[in-house]
Amino acid sequence: MQLEDLRVVLKVAEFRSITAAATHLDMQMATASAAVKRIEAALGVELFVRTTRHLRLSSAGERYLPQCIAAMSMLDQAKQTIHNDLDIISGEIRLAVSSDLGRNIAIPWVDDFMEQYPQVTLRAHVSDSNIDFYRDALDIALRYGAPADSNLYGFKICNVPRLLVASPSYLELHGTPEHPKDLLNHQGLFYQLQNILNDTWHFSCEKPGAERSYKIKPKAYCAANDGDLVRRWCVAGKGLAIKSSLDIANDLLAGHVVSLMPDYKIPQGELWLISPSRQSITPTVRLLRDMFRERTKALLTQLVEQGIIEKSVLID
Repeated sequence: MQLEDLRVVLKVAEFRSITAAATHLDMQMATASAAVKRIEAALGVELFVRTTRHLRLSSAGERYLPQCIAAMSMLDQAKQTIHNDLDIISGEIRLAVSSDLGRNIAIPWVDDFMEQYPQVTLRAHVSDSNIDFYRDALDIALRYGAPADSNLYGFKICNVPRLLVASPSYLELHGTPEHPKDLLNHQGLFYQLQNILNDTWHFSCEKPGAERSYKIKPKAYCAANDGDLVRRWCVAGKGLAIKSSLDIANDLLAGHVVSLMPDYKIPQGELWLISPSRQSITPTVRLLRDMFRERTKALLTQLVEQGIIEKSVLID
């Protein structure tokens, strides 16, 4: 009986589907099905009851597989203990990250990490769409916002101010807004997730005697389901955009765009590293977490030093 065959069987049991298990394990369905048959032949019992539409554990499977899960967990823990003792950082990183943050910030950082640890390999999932850790065969995700699902595990990386930005060329042609109501006369660049257009911007003024909140809906000049494209439009002078200070940091520091209306604050975000299970939080993931924290703090500190964001952002 091969351990790898048993791992396939456990994934089939987890997903209640040979097809889903094969997709997660990046193998052909026929290969996964053959692994199940080999294990069942070695045991002399069927572990699954199959119909044309469904697959469920047999009574034998219900008794046998929980013990296998415990045994495999012990084996994985033993392997991890050895790696920890020998300071071995290796294995494949299956990382999901949003388009703008991924292409321009996070993936270059991971490239540096892999140069430092040559036994690490990467499989990147770069997309602004909602992810499914099991469907997309992912181990970790770098995402804005704390995990909404209580079954997920997460590490906060940093606070992330959101800024209203525009290019100098756009402001030269259209003028510089000084009040949220001025935005009604400007061209908005918006992010769209599936069919939801995020075309309403929220601001608050905290100056003594002028405390007030605003909800503004500028003209939707351009919209895209890709945050990097929205950033590129903004740099090219097509309009105003609200962007994460991390996503737009390099453009701010280079003067490609400027931050607007500093007296009017936009709700602040957070960057998190999220995992579907404790087993996915390996020493490699912990080192990545620490690296992301160090790199984001360094980048945000540059924005603080330029007076673009407030120093309080660096305090957890």
